[in-house]
Amino acid sequence: LKGMVIDGVDKANSGHPGGALSSIDFAYILFTEYLKYNPDDTQWLGRDRFILSAGHESMLLYSLLHGMGYLELEELKQFRQFGSKTPGHPENELTPGVECTTGPLGQGCAMSVGFAIASSFISSKLQTKLFKNKTWVLLGDGCMQEGVTYGAASLAGHLGLSDLIWYYDRNKCQISGAIDMSYSDNVEEVYSGLGWNVIKIDGHNYQSIRTSIEKARSSRDKPTLIIGDTIMAKGLYSKEGDHGTHGAPLKQDERRASKQKMGIPEGEDFYWPSSANERFQRRHPKLRDEFSRWSREFEEKLLDKDFSKTFDAFFKSDSHDLSRIQWNKEKPIATRVAFGKLLEDWSDELPNLVGGSADLEPSNMTGGFAKKCGSFTREQRKGRNFYFGVREFPMSAISNGIALYGGLIPFDATFLSFSDYSRPAIRLGALQKCRVIHEFTHDSFYLGEDGPTHQPVEHIMSLRTIPDHFLMRPADPQETEVMFKKAVSLNAPSSLCLTRQATPFLENDFDEIAQAEKGAWIVRGGEDSDLILFASGSEVGLALKTADLLEKDKVFKQVRVVSVPCWELFFQCDKNYQNDILSFSIEKRVSIEAGSTFGWEKFVGHQGLSIGLDHFGASAPANRLAEEYGFTPEKLRDRIRDFYPDRG
Repeated sequence: LKGMVIDGVDKANSGHPGGALSSIDFAYILFTEYLKYNPDDTQWLGRDRFILSAGHESMLLYSLLHGMGYLELEELKQFRQFGSKTPGHPENELTPGVECTTGPLGQGCAMSVGFAIASSFISSKLQTKLFKNKTWVLLGDGCMQEGVTYGAASLAGHLGLSDLIWYYDRNKCQISGAIDMSYSDNVEEVYSGLGWNVIKIDGHNYQSIRTSIEKARSSRDKPTLIIGDTIMAKGLYSKEGDHGTHGAPLKQDERRASKQKMGIPEGEDFYWPSSANERFQRRHPKLRDEFSRWSREFEEKLLDKDFSKTFDAFFKSDSHDLSRIQWNKEKPIATRVAFGKLLEDWSDELPNLVGGSADLEPSNMTGGFAKKCGSFTREQRKGRNFYFGVREFPMSAISNGIALYGGLIPFDATFLSFSDYSRPAIRLGALQKCRVIHEFTHDSFYLGEDGPTHQPVEHIMSLRTIPDHFLMRPADPQETEVMFKKAVSLNAPSSLCLTRQATPFLENDFDEIAQAEKGAWIVRGGEDSDLILFASGSEVGLALKTADLLEKDKVFKQVRVVSVPCWELFFQCDKNYQNDILSFSIEKRVSIEAGSTFGWEKFVGHQGLSIGLDHFGASAPANRLAEEYGFTPEKLRDRIRDFYPDRG
């Protein structure tokens, strides 16, 4: 195994051998003696989950997957090369046996908490231990220094996730040198204080490793942290303990001498004899027997109609024919209020919908869902609401883990301005195609008195730049219904940006509003329009009032208003539909959105007018800010008229 790590990094002339070599003793014992998996199916639902949070040690994981029979040797020889199944950090979409994409340190730890929550929740709902898997994590000094690790660990300890086991490979080296330059936490005391079992061992002593694993597996009320004190680059000829091995290939003399010391035949690269397979896979007959027993028990469970119905709702329901919501259109409501109603009304039809807020339940309107569905706690695992606490980044990373475990549709919630805290997890979720619904309320300066720290300006446009992520900003409760339903069906993360202030109901028929699932649709105005207004969210209602004034004052003959709730959905539509909506034959074009104007050129062209907010807000009532920033029908009318003085 050590030779594979050394040779893979050498052939790529890139990688991180040192940490992999210090972690390998624990990983070898875990994979060959304890890890529960199916040698013939990487996606078996009854498997343990292993997460390499120290993702730079990916060549270690690939070598282990080869030993399991999941990866061909030729793939290891293509480490870090284009199109291979062995990229520079583990990616779940590319490599069989990789549970989640890691690399940004700490996020693997946080996602593992999501895996453990999902396992505990599903096993309690299905009333069986068939899905109560262990979640194993290998992390390093870098992971331990990231705040997202601490936040996730705090919640895991609070919840008593006893099937979660972290192994901390404490080799005390990082890229800059020894960790004591920047890190001197008493990890044992910290994690004991967080409610974890803490076991400290010599990470190179096989019997100590076995004993620690067995203790961790027997825990009934706490997650476990095994601290393995190790030597960086353990086993090398002359570079043991050298932090320089953390992120660079070995020199050829060191590589040759080290492999000789390890007993690898001279001149043999990627040496893996049949005896190594036999040794690594000696448990495979037993593992196959365990899988057979699990399958028989599972088939028996399926004879129970309640079990079968719940299982199908979790794991076999790809599309959801959700009920139409009956809205009282006489009184405008905020889209955040609409989201809360949708959570409650659809909770019975989506029994696998779970989630919660970062301590903003009254503002995010998730409290009704919590009251109806109960909360997931140390004592009660069937609750569907999660109290994430003030932990936005851990919250969103944990939600990714819940989605990746399978069977559940997680949502999380906070203010849009705090999406900056969640953003690294949203990005990694998009990379992994995690179906997580992020609810971001208070989506503009209309937040008001809390001031510029809480008023998002660049956040909507910033989130739109994340590939394979869908930013949704609905105009009214009905569009919120359409967008929520669409988010449930996506194989990707979405962010619903919702208003604090009430929004009027659009007067269109619901069949027309349902076109919002295409990302953009014409709210009013025909082919004879001589001006087109593009808007999203609360500004759609504002655009409609502005259009009325422009037509009433005969500034323009006919004004078209287009609602654009989701750019990403719109630009996935066929070109004919895009051309119908964009209608570039209408030369006078305006966009209206209470945020950064950057990017609206896609709709209005470089000669059009983009109205937005390209500066920070201020602390004042929302109506006062609307006047100040020109977001009233009258001021918008005047600005558009001034911009297009020659109206023809």
